[in-house]
Amino acid sequence: MPPGLRMFSLAHLAIICMVPGLAALLVIAHRAQRPGRRFTRYVLALLTAAASISLYAYLAATGAPMFPNHIPLELCDASLWLIVASLLTLNRAIFDIAYYWAIAGATQSLFTPNLVNPTPFLSIQFFVDHGLIVCSTLYLVWSGQLRPRPGSVARSLIAANIYSLVIGTFDFAFQTNYMFLRNKPPTPSLLDYLGPWPLYILTGEFVALALFLLLYLPFRRQRPSIPFPSSLPTEPQTKSY
Repeated sequence: MPPGLRMFSLAHLAIICMVPGLAALLVIAHRAQRPGRRFTRYVLALLTAAASISLYAYLAATGAPMFPNHIPLELCDASLWLIVASLLTLNRAIFDIAYYWAIAGATQSLFTPNLVNPTPFLSIQFFVDHGLIVCSTLYLVWSGQLRPRPGSVARSLIAANIYSLVIGTFDFAFQTNYMFLRNKPPTPSLLDYLGPWPLYILTGEFVALALFLLLYLPFRRQRPSIPFPSSLPTEPQTKSY
């Protein structure tokens, strides 16, 4: 954690509460626009992308070796760009995956930030980056522009496993620790309660499934599609005498 910011302190909780608060304000701004306007979505996509790019620009400017340890391969990196794509395109297939990765992953990062001896910039960037991921997702859902569809839990979980397999191969080849597949983070996290390596990877599957199912609960009931009377087929009327 940054100096002077303790986990679950009043300041930390205030930062967390700002995320849904900002999402609610963006929904109000969205509804105040004329129908079809994309300004709010596009600005939010630009800010979210800029937050991610700023980290790697900072690392490059400070001389940090970029490969293999400082490239955007974490799950939150992937979810950020999926959310940016969702904001720009309103693609439902992309959002089916982004919704779960963003809320389950980035929210956990906000509650248990993996920050070890961070600079002021890295501290601010971390909370802005992860906060915008969650905020953008809530904005798209609360404004009614996108929602996870039936079957999205399975699709998102399969996609997460495929992504983990790719990243795990990279970790093995380059001795990195993206997605904490080789070691737990040095800071407190949910993984501390899931057993030692590699058991926490297996138990994490069940935790992810449970979280994804919980996240889908608000959308589990689909409203039946009822055509308007004007769209119903009409039969020719005949008179009987």
